[in-house]
Amino acid sequence: MSAITRDEVAHLARLSRLALTDDELDHYATQLDAIIESVAKVAEVAAEDVPPSSHALPLTNVFRPDEVRQSLTPEQALSGAPAVEDDRFRVPRILGEEA
Repeated sequence: MSAITRDEVAHLARLSRLALTDDELDHYATQLDAIIESVAKVAEVAAEDVPPSSHALPLTNVFRPDEVRQSLTPEQALSGAPAVEDDRFRVPRILGEEA
């Protein structure tokens, strides 16, 4: 017995405001039924002693540790800026903001 019927697919299509042909309804009913059966098989295998996971392999942090390094001085960083004010990039006001 199918887990989802053609009428249910037609109902979902109406709710989604999708205009599906009769052939599309039959096609999607078959596909959705296969999906539902596959999910049911996975649910049968899932056991309480198996922890849920989002990845097949364990993930590790790939970030490097924070270390203080030589960087640009404020003068060097601002040297190519078209406008500077109080050791900062000066940019035009937007959205009519007040100072």
